[in-house]
Amino acid sequence: MNDQRDLTLIIRSRFPIVLIETHEETRVMTLLEQVARLEGQGLFVWSAADGLQRRDNPLAAAPGSYSVSSVQRGPYGKGPIADTLAIGGALKHIYATNFNGMYVLVDVHPYLEDPVHQRLLKSIAQDYARVPRTLVLVAPRLNLPEDLLRLAARFELKLPDTAAMRELIDREAREAIRFGGNISDDPEAVTLISQHLVGLCMEDARRLVRQCLTEDGRITLQDVSRVLRAKQEKLGAGGAVQMELGVAQLGDVAGLANLKRWLAQRRAAFVGDAAAMGLEPPKGVLLLGVQGGGKSLAAKAVAGAWHLPLLRLDFGSLFDKWLGETERKLREALKFADSMAPCVLWMDEIEKGIAPGGAADGGESRRLLGTLLTWMAERTSKVFMVATANDIEHLPPELIRKGRFDEVFFVDLPDGATRMEIFRVHLSRRKLDPAKFDLAKLADATDGFSGAEIEQAIVSGLYEAHASGRPLNTVHVLTESVRTRPLSVVMAEKIASLRAWAAERTVPAN
Repeated sequence: MNDQRDLTLIIRSRFPIVLIETHEETRVMTLLEQVARLEGQGLFVWSAADGLQRRDNPLAAAPGSYSVSSVQRGPYGKGPIADTLAIGGALKHIYATNFNGMYVLVDVHPYLEDPVHQRLLKSIAQDYARVPRTLVLVAPRLNLPEDLLRLAARFELKLPDTAAMRELIDREAREAIRFGGNISDDPEAVTLISQHLVGLCMEDARRLVRQCLTEDGRITLQDVSRVLRAKQEKLGAGGAVQMELGVAQLGDVAGLANLKRWLAQRRAAFVGDAAAMGLEPPKGVLLLGVQGGGKSLAAKAVAGAWHLPLLRLDFGSLFDKWLGETERKLREALKFADSMAPCVLWMDEIEKGIAPGGAADGGESRRLLGTLLTWMAERTSKVFMVATANDIEHLPPELIRKGRFDEVFFVDLPDGATRMEIFRVHLSRRKLDPAKFDLAKLADATDGFSGAEIEQAIVSGLYEAHASGRPLNTVHVLTESVRTRPLSVVMAEKIASLRAWAAERTVPAN
């Protein structure tokens, strides 16, 4: 991470305007001072509160630039240059002076829509060959008209990496001990939090670490969710991606033994340093299967088992009537997922978002698919993608070919042993003792039921038991099971077709 080298290269490339979008103003000013000193250039800073002032050496001023007696002393030891408190006056002064150097305009974004200010910026930039003055615009967001963008270069502060965040945690822990604290930590929690802090600036990360240490003197796995919530609030998801905090564990998912084994083998490579293990980090899986079979629960369980944030991409919120807006929203959603890495990105019923629509949607679905495939191929961030789908007929071949996902699993209807396990899980979740039920008989009676349908039989049985004034028993659940026509009966032909397609094209999840 060498911000000084990169910024120096831009300055030496003689761009008249440099754009820096950031919330870390203090860090930027320190960097600009270093570059100005190494390049032997004067450094001037303007803000709406202080006007234009020289920052690199307040005692050395350009001849005739300052009116010391007529202005109040500023924070850098010298008062602002006369008539430069307003942005217009500052720009006129910069354009009129022959004193070259770097002129930094802080929080200038509210003034950039004024045509007079745009004209002054353009005049200064076009005059660069005569007087090499570099305008550095610093603000959280900068939008310039196209003719000014052609004269500008963007500089982006690099965010601290995982190693820097680990050093931050160690440093803050040592500092707490020095002042009488008794700090202890969990190595796995420290590793996860170091990874999750990536994407935040150093000051935001430092505050979060101090908050974790102050509460109980420890860094624990319980602090992971706090860090993730704070990171989501600071980065913002933009509506299309939502964080699911109520994730499940693999133990909450009945069956799916092959999928669980596959995930267990790859956890260390994804959470840890895959390169050091001589491995490539896993990319993701596609879960294809019958509706209600547990695909969504499995996606949640991946995040829970790996102690990672679960992000859900809502395709419905992406679509926009304006041309190009849908793809832009998807790009922003994927960028947010990258910033939250390491994480699990869950795309539920993916076929509904990228199903080929032909001319009916103006090619929008194809463009969405192209954007998604490009991201899947080029991403370097640790984003484990879990896509679920119910309808193979609408899955484009480009998505399911080998290489897009590490594996395509088929989640079939549960067998007898799995149905018993599903009953056990749902009864226990409702604080009912599974030993008081004839699970074998219930499993036999629900042949062809999905996990969701089994759960609903228990829910309906509870209503029946409540109405009769008795506790839930096997008979109540059996009665409701007999009344139910499962999806495997209602849509028998479609499910049979799905099973036939998946038999030799996918890996059984169970």
